Amino acid sequence: MRTNNPVFSRAFNKAGQQQHALAGTKTMSVSGTIDKAVILFFIVLIGATYAWNQFHAFDETGVSPGSLMTIGLVVGIIAALATIFKPHWAPISSVIYAGAEGLLLGSLTAMVNAYAPGIAIQAVLLTLGVLFTMLALYRFRIIRVTEKLRGGIISATGGIFIFYLIMMVMSMFGAQPAFMTNSSPLGIGISLLIIGVAAFNLLLDFDFIENASGKGLPGYMNWFAAFGLMVTLIWLYIEILNLLSRLRE
Repeated sequence: MRTNNPVFSRAFNKAGQQQHALAGTKTMSVSGTIDKAVILFFIVLIGATYAWNQFHAFDETGVSPGSLMTIGLVVGIIAALATIFKPHWAPISSVIYAGAEGLLLGSLTAMVNAYAPGIAIQAVLLTLGVLFTMLALYRFRIIRVTEKLRGGIISATGGIFIFYLIMMVMSMFGAQPAFMTNSSPLGIGISLLIIGVAAFNLLLDFDFIENASGKGLPGYMNWFAAFGLMVTLIWLYIEILNLLSRLRE
């Protein structure tokens, strides 16, 4: 089985090389991946709840949301890279990633919710709604992950990544375009486009999990597949939060 998912491909190749060496041990399965994804989800939730509470108790604790966001961002990036390049570390590194992203998301959401009350629950519900909608579309084969669709999603995701890099470099020189922060039709349109691509990346995650299960891959791939799913969901949530904040303006 081949995968073009940029997060999964390296781990799949490495796991395939170790497949026979790990015969007799626990292997990857759909149920195992779901269990690990639930665990990672609750770790994100715990971290987010802590950061949320710290934001609202800043006068008492003195822990700034900015510091928690920085810690979450830096540790999350390191843990994500470690998981991608050393997939057998996933049982530990994915947990660290989830906790770090929880701090980031909790702080970010609390800050946005402070000037736009109610936006947090809207972002969470919309993210879950997109998740279950895409799962239904995939499960009932309303949308089939063909090679053509897979290639289109990968290309679009790569284009967005390049777009992010360009915007980041421009912001470093104080030249970030206004549509990146305002509620103009162009800005909202770009947000909707990115959300759509993120949602379709969920199809690649589902496809990998379904097809990789039963192939005799090592058990740590349950954690890695769950990590890949969390990466997509967190990206989707941040973009939905960004869109809602634009619309509130």
